[in-house]
Amino acid sequence: MADIEQLYQARLKRYVTALRHGKPDRVPIRPFVAEFICNHSGYTCQEVTQDFSKAFDATLKCAADFDWDATVPNMVYVWGGITQAAGLRYYAIPGVGLSPKVGFNYLEPAEDGAFMHADEYDALTADPTGFLFNVWLPRVSRDVLEPGKPASVQAAYRNNLSFLKGGMALMSYFGSFPAAMERMRRQTGTVSAIGGILKAPLDIIADKLRGYMGMADDLMAQPKKVLAACEALAPHLLHVAKTSADPSKTVPIGFWMHRGCVPFINHEHFEQIFWPTLKPIILELWRAGHQVLFYAEGKWANHWQTFRELPEGSIVYQCDRDDIFECLKALGDRFCISGGVPNEMLAYGTPEQVHQRVKEVIKTVGRDGGFILDAAAIIQNDATVANMKAMTEAGREFGEY
Repeated sequence: MADIEQLYQARLKRYVTALRHGKPDRVPIRPFVAEFICNHSGYTCQEVTQDFSKAFDATLKCAADFDWDATVPNMVYVWGGITQAAGLRYYAIPGVGLSPKVGFNYLEPAEDGAFMHADEYDALTADPTGFLFNVWLPRVSRDVLEPGKPASVQAAYRNNLSFLKGGMALMSYFGSFPAAMERMRRQTGTVSAIGGILKAPLDIIADKLRGYMGMADDLMAQPKKVLAACEALAPHLLHVAKTSADPSKTVPIGFWMHRGCVPFINHEHFEQIFWPTLKPIILELWRAGHQVLFYAEGKWANHWQTFRELPEGSIVYQCDRDDIFECLKALGDRFCISGGVPNEMLAYGTPEQVHQRVKEVIKTVGRDGGFILDAAAIIQNDATVANMKAMTEAGREFGEY
């Protein structure tokens, strides 16, 4: 146990030094593994989605066998117990409407079936909590009733039970993470990579309220109302980020970036709506001592210069579809950069190609520190075990400073 704790402390120091834009003893390896854990553990996607204890076990096995510095205890973040207990309409779960061998899917609503209507911005802005509870929730749940609407005894029973089951499921799932984090520490010496969650206000509207097409229409037809709604949502999102963050302020808050980049919105809407309602959240979190991991899914190079407005070291930047070597030039003097290995290479390339890519990235992007080796994006079950092994081994081989 003493040896494992020493290993954990060494990895934690390595990881935090890189997060803080410093040069550790070697490049940290921190894969965000989701359904890939099935490839190595022998579980199906259905098993790890429906039984989160198996997802924790599978991630632990990966952490031990691959000898990673840090990871997330369970990156298969949708648990079927919650989605089914609450009757959520916007997820398809492996084994329930999907093959047991594929990951969960988000179901984008049809334009005429969005969970918030185009004329409801004023109601959302006036009372976000009230709107979500009284209007949005009955639309996204198969069981929750609209307040005041007549219902049968059976429907009322299902409504009440959905709150009971949903609350119990949420407590069971999220309450299990501290023990899983401690198990990684005690059994494998692996660091839990992030703490907390953040989403941009505009992404909430696009992902969960209006759908992408609805948001796109609204940005053109009623941008002032979209802005007002984003401003109203921002304090709530800040509160969630703060209260779910690592209390020791050691690891960053995860910020999943979805629909604020080209081609989803134009520069005008980014500069006038997306960024003005996100930047104050990042600044307040930084004032409170929290870094934020910008998990920049897609291409964000058009906004790199804008991100430079943030205080040095306040974010960690995960580079996905952009050129990571250009990202180094644009952001590498201010922030830690992570990523480097394209997901398609992990899925369809060879171990030799992965080995060469890791060498190139570490010798260039990681040469002065402030770099964390990872895939470009969350690793799903198209990545091969051989390629993940090659990425890890090359990281160890070339990562010494």
